[in-house]
Amino acid sequence: MSTSNITFRETVSSIKVIPVDEVSLEARAASLATRSIKTTSKRAALHLAIRCMDLTTLEGADTPEKVASLCQKAKRPDPSNHGVPSVAAVCIYPEMVHHAVEATEGSNVKVASVAGAFPSGLSTIEARTADIADAVKRGADEIDIVLNRSAFLAGDEQRAFEEIVASKDACGKAHLKVILEVGELGSYDKIRQASVLAMAAGADFIKTSTGKIPQASSLPRVLCMAEAVRDFAQQTNISVGIKAAGGIRTAKQAWHYLVVIGETLGTEWLSPEMFR
Repeated sequence: MSTSNITFRETVSSIKVIPVDEVSLEARAASLATRSIKTTSKRAALHLAIRCMDLTTLEGADTPEKVASLCQKAKRPDPSNHGVPSVAAVCIYPEMVHHAVEATEGSNVKVASVAGAFPSGLSTIEARTADIADAVKRGADEIDIVLNRSAFLAGDEQRAFEEIVASKDACGKAHLKVILEVGELGSYDKIRQASVLAMAAGADFIKTSTGKIPQASSLPRVLCMAEAVRDFAQQTNISVGIKAAGGIRTAKQAWHYLVVIGETLGTEWLSPEMFR
């Protein structure tokens, strides 16, 4: 038995994974969606949502000019109103990282890069970690990788776990976000299991989606992940961030997600350091 196999079994078996009650989960998500925000608090909630936002461009036609424009928007979302805060980060491909670093210099905006065979995650671990290391070398503050769903759904959780561990090592000081691609996992139980596996392997954030498939974030799915984060923190004293990505288009939708996170994880998660 390899050392990595022992580490995987000891790590994952030490964390209790509670089965998900689908009916109760969806009912709670629906209930939280009915919560309203007082008129006097809406401005603060909107500013919080902006501060927790990542602006993203992940297109084959991306150019340095397009990335620079995105970075300007990230720093000053509303040029006519200096009271509107900057967003948390911009997310781009590794090739564009150095352009984003230059464009965000002197600001609080972080540079996040997808890496490691995004969006499929289907490559050798050597290729994935080399891609991550290259993005970090170019100046990325955060790395977004995808869970190897092929391995995870085939029952090879050890491989999925070890790839995240290796990816975390390749990140160095950069933060690691692990995208679960919840729309491909098939059930809330699988979403919870994937969340726990990613957190146990060292993820700093778990993230819903690549944004490349139609089925991305939903309140029940994010609630399922948030409950996994809460229970993981209670069992390990390790706080992991959460990112809801894909399909969030309006201020009202953003408020719903803030309510889910605040009610499930507490106000300490309502910051760009813990929620995106």
